[in-house]
Amino acid sequence: MKTDILAIGVHPDDVEISAGGTLLVHLAIGKIIGILDLTRGELGTRGSGDIRDIEAANAAKILGVHYRENLRMRDGFLQNDEVHQLEIIKRIRKFQPEIVICNATEDRHPDHGKSGKLVSDACFLSGLMKIETVHNGVVQEAWRPKVIYHYVQDRQLKPDVLVDISAFMDKKEEALYAYKSQFHDPHSKEPATYISSPEFFNNIRNRAIDLGRQIGVKYAEPFTVERFVGVSSLFDLI
Repeated sequence: MKTDILAIGVHPDDVEISAGGTLLVHLAIGKIIGILDLTRGELGTRGSGDIRDIEAANAAKILGVHYRENLRMRDGFLQNDEVHQLEIIKRIRKFQPEIVICNATEDRHPDHGKSGKLVSDACFLSGLMKIETVHNGVVQEAWRPKVIYHYVQDRQLKPDVLVDISAFMDKKEEALYAYKSQFHDPHSKEPATYISSPEFFNNIRNRAIDLGRQIGVKYAEPFTVERFVGVSSLFDLI
């Protein structure tokens, strides 16, 4: 399926936490959007890979994305090497996204930063016609996305772009609640984690409020970009 935006996360829930509102913004204007998870998040303290599969599918339905795939790479052992790059290249060529959004370039979780660099390199290599990949027995055409945006995660990187998600904050949180094993559940017997604390959702909303205030809206999500942002008019930035 030819795609406008392909959102990639190393763990199921990465995309929803950091860019769920942005996906909803673009779905509302008719864009074709898919999600690609690299791992099942099976090393997470709470839940399991099987549970995360179900939760990710439920979250995708709530968001209304057009498809979601999981490459089932090994959680915690992600490498930026030829094997991993080729698997991502095959999906980039399959879906031909105009825009890719992916993990932060730096973060406290090592998989996030590794994933951000892996996806960025794969996007470039995907445009090289001498790298041959095959899907369903057919040699794929080279394809390179026009731009890559990295969503800002735990580490406070300075964003280059803020997206107004004011109309979609509640829907974003609804999608996050699909990950019941990961977030606050007073009846859960599993170990407590940073994201399972009752304060975590407050932190997400408060961060969106603070970012929104800086561009004169109620809620916003932050991204960094690898190249200069070009506009036709300065009024495009208002």
